[in-house]
Amino acid sequence: MSRALPPPTRFTDAEKINPFQLLINLHDHTLDHAPDPTPDGVLAELALAAAVVAWWSRWQPITIHAALRAGATVTDVAAATGLDTGEVVRRWTRWADVQTKLVIAGRPSVNPDEVRTIQQRIREEVHP
Repeated sequence: MSRALPPPTRFTDAEKINPFQLLINLHDHTLDHAPDPTPDGVLAELALAAAVVAWWSRWQPITIHAALRAGATVTDVAAATGLDTGEVVRRWTRWADVQTKLVIAGRPSVNPDEVRTIQQRIREEVHP
């Protein structure tokens, strides 16, 4: 595999890469693993992996929202994320609280009725 540039060895550089490209770069980097790793090789893997985790962690709450909006249960989401149901609810609630207060061009960034509907479903599922 040939690369125009060596992989980044610092998180701040890796974080600037498109998140989907990060996954490809991390995959390619680990497949191209040298038998005797160099500090730069190992640091590149750490930087790429840390940036992947950071990107996907930021996107997780909106993806949780999309799953709940599509009809998935909290239990389904917990199984998909590997989180317990309480943590799923905490992450979604924290995200929904911010998004319902965020107004863009005079409109909330997420439909408050949709959030209330999901909150009700969560209450019924988690506290029947």
